[in-house]
Amino acid sequence: MAKRTNKTDKTHRDIKQQLIMAGKVLVGEGHDDFTRGHISVRVPGEPKLFFMKPHSMGLDEITLANILTIDLEGKVVAGSSRRHSEVYIHSEIFKARPDVNCVIHTHSPYAVAQSSTGRPMRAYSQPGALFVDAVGLYTETIALIRRHALGAGVAKALGKHRAVLLKNHGPVVTGKTIAEAVVGAIMLENAAMVQLAVEAAGDPAPEFSPADIAQLKSEIGQPEQFQINFDYLVRRVKRRGG
Repeated sequence: MAKRTNKTDKTHRDIKQQLIMAGKVLVGEGHDDFTRGHISVRVPGEPKLFFMKPHSMGLDEITLANILTIDLEGKVVAGSSRRHSEVYIHSEIFKARPDVNCVIHTHSPYAVAQSSTGRPMRAYSQPGALFVDAVGLYTETIALIRRHALGAGVAKALGKHRAVLLKNHGPVVTGKTIAEAVVGAIMLENAAMVQLAVEAAGDPAPEFSPADIAQLKSEIGQPEQFQINFDYLVRRVKRRGG
């Protein structure tokens, strides 16, 4: 790693604190599945490295002491915690998408259910509009993504999209920032919940025009919107004593 300075140390500590709060927010929103979810963020100023939640800990148990630093080959370069076996979801996406700085994988139930249908996301809700033509589908295996090749397959299925659904497994959501990825993951789960309800009810009314959907997608996809909503969720966690 590059020579450290006090300023670098503060920047790294700040981004790790965001990672810690992101885990608590995700658990608060029902995205936990025992210790199985994981989240990562690129190390500021060092794009070939990323910080990641450790194995055997819940998303709400991330600490400054147990966060790992990992390279794009999935090797731990700093930290003594156990590394997630599905690290290759993160490393391969970071390799393929230099615009992505945060990756989240959870087993949120409605997104898992949506993944099993193989159907595209529809704008049956405002959150749904964000994911129209913005979600890939990975169908190679239901197994854990424990090899480089499987991670590369997930990255390929993600393509240029905001998210990818691993069929019968769960969502992977990306963002330029932690705020964008976290709020995106929550919005995807909400969109999947509404879509499954609409499809279960049957005979949905005609959708709005593509132009109307695109306008909303642009409005709710602005960086400041993700940050505003993430900041609110952090305040809520703190009010609850998290």
